[in-house]
Amino acid sequence: MKLIVATSGASGVNMGIKILKLLPKDIDKHFIMTKNSEIVLDKEMNITSYENEDISASIASGSFGTDAMIIAPCSMNTLAKIACGISDNLVTRCASVMIKEQKKLILAPREMPFSAIALENMQKLATLGVIIAPPVMAYYSEQQTLDEMENFVLGKWFDLLAIENNLYKRWK
Repeated sequence: MKLIVATSGASGVNMGIKILKLLPKDIDKHFIMTKNSEIVLDKEMNITSYENEDISASIASGSFGTDAMIIAPCSMNTLAKIACGISDNLVTRCASVMIKEQKKLILAPREMPFSAIALENMQKLATLGVIIAPPVMAYYSEQQTLDEMENFVLGKWFDLLAIENNLYKRWK
C-alpha cells in the first residue's frame, strides 16, 4: 500500500507523526507537513518527506498510484481549499488527486465547534466520498491516559485504511 500522511495546522500534529510511527513497515509512506505544523521528524523514520510548496512532487500525480491519503490534523483552511478545488500546495494537490482518482481520502478536522461553513464544506466532501473522521473518543474502550485516547482515534483511522491494528479495546 502507498499511503500519504499529511499534517496541516498546529494543534494535534503529534497525531499525524504518531500515525507514521505506528504504521506497519511494509506500507510505502509519504509525508507532507505544512509550514504551520513545523516539527522535526525523527531521522530514523522510514518515510519520504516532501516540501508542501513542491507541487511537482511525484505524489502529486495520479499516475504515482497512491492508494490512500489521510490529513491528520486537517485545518479548516485546508479542508475549505479541498472542498473548493483549490490546489495551491502539495497537501491540497494530493487531496485533489485522491478525489479525482476516486481513492480513499480521510480528513481529520481538528477545530471545534464546527461552524456552519465548515459543516457545509465537510458535507460537500462527504458527498464526493471523502471520509470525515475528526479525532473523537468513544468511552466503551475505557481509555485511562491521553496515549490510550490517541491510540483509540489512531486505531479507528487505521480501520478506515484497512490496516490491522490492536490500538484500542473493541466493542464486545
